[in-house]
Amino acid sequence: MDEQFPKGHLESLWAPWRVEYFQAEHRTGWDFLGEAAQSGDDRAHLVITRKKSAFLIMNKYPYSAGHLMAVPYRKTAKMSDLTDDEVLELWHLTIHAQRLLENAVRAQGFNIGWNLGRASGAGVDDHLHIHIVPRWVGDSNFIAVIGGARIIPEGLNPLYDRLMTVQADLA
Repeated sequence: MDEQFPKGHLESLWAPWRVEYFQAEHRTGWDFLGEAAQSGDDRAHLVITRKKSAFLIMNKYPYSAGHLMAVPYRKTAKMSDLTDDEVLELWHLTIHAQRLLENAVRAQGFNIGWNLGRASGAGVDDHLHIHIVPRWVGDSNFIAVIGGARIIPEGLNPLYDRLMTVQADLA
């Protein structure tokens, strides 16, 4: 057997729903965060919570199941441009997200942070947002480590429904 281990190339995992990402979100000039901020249809945009100056939204292309983002309504790329009210609401939404995810997906830890600017890896570099990524002990499995792929075990809509139920229960 001449097959090398680990493989020197990435195997294909089919994810046909990702075509929406490539056809929509990566269109030049399309601001999905701004659209979600202005929309009245929270479910269609996966908005979990709205406050006066910021909102909490599910990431449609998550690092892990339950990946949320706290976003100011006002589009800005610089933290220094945020008002005190926006900073406070973004932080409160981050705390709320942590509580929701502890209850909805039994998160045991979190990666929370900002990707500011294209050089940092920001997919959206003109509308800053805080990533709230749930983590679990042992959640690095062989697929990510050896296979070079990430497995997201739950669909967005069922998880949205669960987050909304937990949020109502916590209120």
